[in-house]
Amino acid sequence: MRLTLYLIVLFFTILFLSNVASGQNGLTSLEELGKAIYFDKIADPDRMACADCHHPRAGFTGPIPGVNNKGSVYRGAVPQRFGNRKPPSAAYATDSPVFYYDTDEELFIGGNFWDGRATGWSLGAPAAEQALGPFLNPVEQNNASKLAVLEQIASSKYAYLWEIVWGLPISLDPADVDTEYDRIGLAINAFEGSSEVNQYSSKYDAYLAGQAALTSQEAWGLELFEGKAQCSACHPSEAGPLGEPPLFTDFTFDNLGIPKNPLNPYYDMDEVFLDDGTPINPLGDSWIDPGLGGFLATLPASNFEQWEIDKTTAVNDNYGKHKVPTLRNVDKRPDVDFIKAYGHNGFFKSLEAIVHFYNTRDVEIWPAPEVSDNVNTEELGDLGLTAEEETAIVAFMKTLSDGYDPTADKQSVTMEMTLDASDFRLAQNYPNPFNPQTTITFDLPAPSEVTLKIYNVLGEEVATLLSNSLPSGPHSIVWVASNYTSGVYLYKLETPEFVQTRKMMLMK
Repeated sequence: MRLTLYLIVLFFTILFLSNVASGQNGLTSLEELGKAIYFDKIADPDRMACADCHHPRAGFTGPIPGVNNKGSVYRGAVPQRFGNRKPPSAAYATDSPVFYYDTDEELFIGGNFWDGRATGWSLGAPAAEQALGPFLNPVEQNNASKLAVLEQIASSKYAYLWEIVWGLPISLDPADVDTEYDRIGLAINAFEGSSEVNQYSSKYDAYLAGQAALTSQEAWGLELFEGKAQCSACHPSEAGPLGEPPLFTDFTFDNLGIPKNPLNPYYDMDEVFLDDGTPINPLGDSWIDPGLGGFLATLPASNFEQWEIDKTTAVNDNYGKHKVPTLRNVDKRPDVDFIKAYGHNGFFKSLEAIVHFYNTRDVEIWPAPEVSDNVNTEELGDLGLTAEEETAIVAFMKTLSDGYDPTADKQSVTMEMTLDASDFRLAQNYPNPFNPQTTITFDLPAPSEVTLKIYNVLGEEVATLLSNSLPSGPHSIVWVASNYTSGVYLYKLETPEFVQTRKMMLMK
């Protein structure tokens, strides 16, 4: 009863504060406070902020391409320490419901973090609880205590916002520390839920509003996304019953069969120690990410009694499952050469690669899944998509990045129309060197018959990636070389008007 009353009071307090505008940039005072904390390096040592792992330039996820291209896990304030997963997006995270068990669907839904452990049970907002976790995590911001975090905010240049929002300066009284610390999470939650973070300003949003048109390739990709590829089964693309913009996640958990990322630095954390002398990861390279099942194993039996399910069964049935992420901003990046990582462990380095995995996991040679139990075999693995269909799906997903400018889009269309027949382009594959997959991109100034083939250094053809008619515009193809030996390979793009060959290196 007390908890219910507390959550009700808290809800109306946040509702009131969220409408008290600061008058500076459209954010409320509560959102301004959350933003200031979000970008402040509140850590020990003071070299790490929330934004260092969840930066707006990369869609509020990892902003360093060199990290994304390897282990995809970001170092902590103590630079020798690493956590175990890729940073999830902080954008649109506030829409996740409080963690619960759906008895009809027999599924766990909601919460935040990849394993759902930021439940929202304490503060009524999973994103608020997620925001509080890294401050005290020794492999992230490494603050000694809640009081240490509060002291840094109390001495900051934005401390006045605290008094504006909460009516009094920060209290450092031990009796008030827990309440004051919770307010940090609520402030960050407000910022992450603001229009500055959750912009709903993508090309797809403009399309739904009748303010933009999808290209034929993007429209085809949407059709496949909602149909043959079954993407919308977990990433709903339709507006809500009251016209709410789609969130492109159903907030459930799934095991896609993603392989281990051998470059994850967490596997080396058996040789890096915390202040008490214990290793960060005692299991070293043998560690397996349990996902949601690992979190469920930490809960008391009373939770499962309330859900009327057996704990052991629930843990086993959800072992290796991770939160279904939003696809909003899935391709958000500062430039076309910027590398993003995909999957909970960052195994995939391009949209093309993970789409190809969804399509071919069960019919091509891929590394074994990290967790072989509970792999989703109904909605992915053998979708039967062609290379062109994969490319169309990627083109559609690229319309989900916030910051769409209809004027610039019209200009780019005009420029494309003025291309002449000499404006072909075959880009260098990326990544290069690679293992086991790489992406080859090329541009066509007009519709054309195209072949793309792979040769070894002896000039012997080893693979045909493409032999088809394609529309004008950018295209990309993923080559998965799992069953090929290390070495130099050549890839050759040929049309009736254009031929070009480039080299690439497979290193296993």
